[in-house]
Amino acid sequence: MQRTNLSDLGEFGLIDRIKGKTENVQPSTIMGIGDDAAVIDSGSHYTLLASDMLVEGIHFDLSYTPLKHLGYKAVAVNVSDIAAMNGFPKQITVSLGLSNRFSVEAVDEIYEGIHAACKNYQVDLVGGDTTSSKSGLIISVTALGEVAKEAVVYRKGAQPNDVLCATGDLGAAYFGLQILEREKQVFMENPNMSPELKDHEYLVGRQLRPEGRTDIVHELRDRNVVPTSMIDISDGLASEVLHLSAHSGMGFSVFVDNLPIENQTLLAAEEFKVNPITAVVNGGEDYELLMTISQKDYEEVKGIPEITPIGFVTKEKNNILVTKSGEHVPITAQGWKHLED
Repeated sequence: MQRTNLSDLGEFGLIDRIKGKTENVQPSTIMGIGDDAAVIDSGSHYTLLASDMLVEGIHFDLSYTPLKHLGYKAVAVNVSDIAAMNGFPKQITVSLGLSNRFSVEAVDEIYEGIHAACKNYQVDLVGGDTTSSKSGLIISVTALGEVAKEAVVYRKGAQPNDVLCATGDLGAAYFGLQILEREKQVFMENPNMSPELKDHEYLVGRQLRPEGRTDIVHELRDRNVVPTSMIDISDGLASEVLHLSAHSGMGFSVFVDNLPIENQTLLAAEEFKVNPITAVVNGGEDYELLMTISQKDYEEVKGIPEITPIGFVTKEKNNILVTKSGEHVPITAQGWKHLED
């Protein structure tokens, strides 16, 4: 019998394989596998359903990740998926897999972060599960949200000449991870050394405690703007552009000069001798929103400081980065590979 390694497919390939063998039979299932969240018809509105799992050693390292921050992040990454559908989170469930090295106090610390996120996003913790784990800590969060039927936004829907926009700034989380990994190595070589994080609080914070951009969804609603397509930037800008392209059947031109990059990210890129554009394009874990806006709505969007136009949509299915010199570089991406050999 043929045996295919998971790494041969990758995360996205595996999802596509599962989707291809899945048949929905409930008429209330409007969107199943294949977007940031499932869409369920609840009569007066759509219910959104998103789920993410964080596994120790794959998604986080407890040698430098505070348990409180981890609990907060586990909620935020799910809230981000709800925001990517132009919706608002309402409830979450949390399931934990715990090895015997975790104490009651450690679990309390995780939930301190979870409760802080619930308060921030105005969501209710309504259930979950706990079980033993032989491989460390596993956190799985499921988020339920709501969106008006006329306001739901999918990865599909981009049209020629739509403006491609990104929220916030990009690349910071990548360098936050590089800083944490570097300080971990320094500590392992000399446990008496204190980590040097004083000048990198912003970058480290973007990695350890990201925020789901529900604020942007409020801003768009207040301006009566519904993006034509949207996705959250969890696997790097290039990966998300390719997702929007594949789902919409359109091409995207992204201008390097327009990419929103914080000055601290630029300084870290210089420090690590990494091209900041590489971090933005392939870094991952920014949890910002990438959206397309119609030309008629763009005037309204221009009034939102946290939204930056970075490109436009084309009929041709070519996805390119346009450099400062005008060179066209094909966009390719692996994104974050969570599946190991």
